[in-house]
Amino acid sequence: MNCPSCSSSLTKRLIHDVEIDECKHCEGIWFDHDELRKIKDKSDSDFNWMDFDILKYRDKFNASDSKKICPTCDTFMNKLNYDASRVEIDFCSSCQGIWLDKDELQGILDYLENEILTKSLGEYYRATLEEAKELFTGQESFISEWKDFSNVLRFLQYRILAGNPQLHDTTVKIQQNPFNK
Repeated sequence: MNCPSCSSSLTKRLIHDVEIDECKHCEGIWFDHDELRKIKDKSDSDFNWMDFDILKYRDKFNASDSKKICPTCDTFMNKLNYDASRVEIDFCSSCQGIWLDKDELQGILDYLENEILTKSLGEYYRATLEEAKELFTGQESFISEWKDFSNVLRFLQYRILAGNPQLHDTTVKIQQNPFNK
């Protein structure tokens, strides 16, 4: 396979036990279908519930034509901007592979971390309901969906406690001595 950016040969490399194809010349990375999600999930378990499914969440991606050619199917890819991340990726709608230029993987991970830290209580509430629904309708295994649900529920609890410190203090007192009124 050849690099979509500079036409150099791509070489195999492991990132978090996932084999990807990398260009040694321009340092871009090719992800076959679902490899980016696996690396995202393995890079930080807090990201597991944050879906990065281009086909499922088309409304989060602003698409335009790319001049880059997919290294797997030799078709033109689409240039996508994920949500408000400012990270521009190249996506092949045929094989669902993703090309990231140098530093774009880190840009995606930084964006996801910022999302976790800045979501509002309402956004966490909606995400918790969505993850609860995916327990029964999601594409991943029940255990995987349960972990996603547990993670987003934990962040919902953090957001509630951060906005209500007196609630945290009361909860700690009750846990320390539940029979003391």
